[in-house]
Amino acid sequence: MKRNTPCARCLLYSLALLLILPTMRGQSTQGLDTLQALAEVAVQGYLSRQPLLQTPASVSILNTAQLRSHTQSTLLPALNLLPGVRMEERSPGSYRLSLRGSLLRSPFGVRNVKVYVDEFPLTDAGGNTYLNLLDPTAIERVEVLRGPDGSLFGANSGGVVLLDLNGRQQDSSQVALGLSGGSFGLLHQHAGLQLAGKKSRFTFKQAYQQADGYRRHTAMQRQYWQVSERLRYGKNNSLQLLAFYANLHYQTPGGLTLAQYEADPRQARPAAGPNPGAEAQQAGIYNKTLFAGLSNELWINAKLRHVAAIFTGNTNFKNPFISTYETRLEQNLGIRTFLEWYGREDARIRWKWNLGLEAQKGWQDIETFQNKGGAPGAQLAQDDLEINQLFYFSRLTTSFGKRLVAETALSLNTYQYVYAGWAAEGNRQLAAQWMPRLALSYLAAPGFSLRATLSRGYSPPGLAEVRASDNRINNSIEAESGWNREAGLRLSLWQNRLQLDASVFRYNLRQAIVRRLDDNGAEYFINAGGTRQTGLESNLNMWIKAPENSGFLRAWQLNASFTYSHFIFSDYQLSGNDYSGNRLTGVPRSVLALGTTLLFPQHLRLFVACNATSRLPLNDANTVFADPYELLQAKFSWSGLQLKKTVVAVFLGADNLLNQQYSLGNDLNAFGGRYYNAAAPLNFSIGISLQSGANRIQLKQ
Repeated sequence: MKRNTPCARCLLYSLALLLILPTMRGQSTQGLDTLQALAEVAVQGYLSRQPLLQTPASVSILNTAQLRSHTQSTLLPALNLLPGVRMEERSPGSYRLSLRGSLLRSPFGVRNVKVYVDEFPLTDAGGNTYLNLLDPTAIERVEVLRGPDGSLFGANSGGVVLLDLNGRQQDSSQVALGLSGGSFGLLHQHAGLQLAGKKSRFTFKQAYQQADGYRRHTAMQRQYWQVSERLRYGKNNSLQLLAFYANLHYQTPGGLTLAQYEADPRQARPAAGPNPGAEAQQAGIYNKTLFAGLSNELWINAKLRHVAAIFTGNTNFKNPFISTYETRLEQNLGIRTFLEWYGREDARIRWKWNLGLEAQKGWQDIETFQNKGGAPGAQLAQDDLEINQLFYFSRLTTSFGKRLVAETALSLNTYQYVYAGWAAEGNRQLAAQWMPRLALSYLAAPGFSLRATLSRGYSPPGLAEVRASDNRINNSIEAESGWNREAGLRLSLWQNRLQLDASVFRYNLRQAIVRRLDDNGAEYFINAGGTRQTGLESNLNMWIKAPENSGFLRAWQLNASFTYSHFIFSDYQLSGNDYSGNRLTGVPRSVLALGTTLLFPQHLRLFVACNATSRLPLNDANTVFADPYELLQAKFSWSGLQLKKTVVAVFLGADNLLNQQYSLGNDLNAFGGRYYNAAAPLNFSIGISLQSGANRIQLKQ
């Protein structure tokens, strides 16, 4: 039965929880009124730490405690608690991610979002990001910068994601082990070692994950190894090394028609006409990637800092598909460097200036063969591609007294690709693009700030869009760009125990890039004219803590976010059809996400999350919509066993407690109406972890 109010159940669950809480507090109500202050939240992504309250940008943060509250086998539920963020999973291991936009450009993987791991871009020169290579337990902190932010991070029209893989606040030696399993053949194991000395910190992380998946032909397996070393020399200078290797394989079951989805949602894409099915062709992804980066931070004097980083990546990629078998050898090399110059801290007008550049060069050798039951057959195409990206950036942040913060930033972006293959050879140099950003933050009252931003987004076509699976070089596709206007507010009350963040924006995008499929399922990309994206994003965080050893309920944390997206095509005509005024494909009109954590005596913890997503259009014509859905998740954990300095924790988790049938990763504009990829129904997980040498994860920001 279809539901017209997808947020209703989440609201009912939240109200029920609020009614239950007073009875749980019992005699400890007085104690809960005398709460300790929480630490002020700081943003780390803008090259140096700054308080969130007066940061003139829309920023969301997930710390270690929030990440570990969810299942440790995927990032998806944690990221989907954030406003303006939509992460999808077509099958285990196949992730897609969008910030303030659509997944029209992302059949799989992550595009049009710039992702960094520590100081190094994970997004390659071709614009693609293999986010699914990282094991979730390797990530200690996530910062999401919503909206175009090319002033420091180069070409993007959606936003930036910053991943901390080292845990900057942890300076003790420790060992961590974990093992979990669950429904549909899930097995996840991870281990970590950190050795901290007076001037160095070495970290090793290892993880293994496998799953059979709910649908047929959805098995996945990932092996992950990571090493990092941070060496301090001199008074404040440091050298950092980060490297990881991942070996990932997952099967791709393919999309289903509505009739197939309703008859048997577990089936893989069956044979149709001359095309065999996904199982017969052993469709899947094989990805072996080695990534490494080295950065140096040098304080030239007390007011001048220089950071330089070099990084490289090598990927061996294979993709047997329904009709073809594609192999890619990808190499990437880059550098990122900047200066940071501070003014006097005791001056009435304080300033900080950044000046730097980031350059990447990528090489890809792509070969396409016929797919003979999961093995390469006759060769169909071969192309060698080279891509060059370079941008210069400058940013000046000025604080006038204690209330007004102004930021002016500008980057100059260049983009070029060269191709040579069977069909054609040549090169294309896109015109250099300026990406300005102006932002203001005003502290209107203690704990209350207002902000406004004007910024330009720009995103050239990625290499996977220039040379898509139709084996053609598309020289006609243009970069998308547009202006984003935004206003917002932040509120922090009761010694940071209640925090509210809200923003409204209008983003007018020109030459929006969308994905289309031919009758063989091969993809190609076109420009869809323009889009007009108007939205509202809000986030509420609240913490309640009792005094030490007081009452039955020791702590309560609530996180609630709401996203409203009025995104439409403003000018889009294709093959005689006018889609102007239609809703932007793949974008739900509203999303309500709620997460709450209850901490009881004896280190008992209950986490409950609900996500209510409204219906969304599956094609540009808006003739087919996916039904709304409501996901309810819970995780109960106990960490009361401590052996000397080793903490032992166990957990039991449940996903999709309402047992809903829904598709968490739809194939947009799919040929033949094959839109649907069924997600798992009610499923469970159980696990155990040991951590030695570190404190338990605390319920705080």
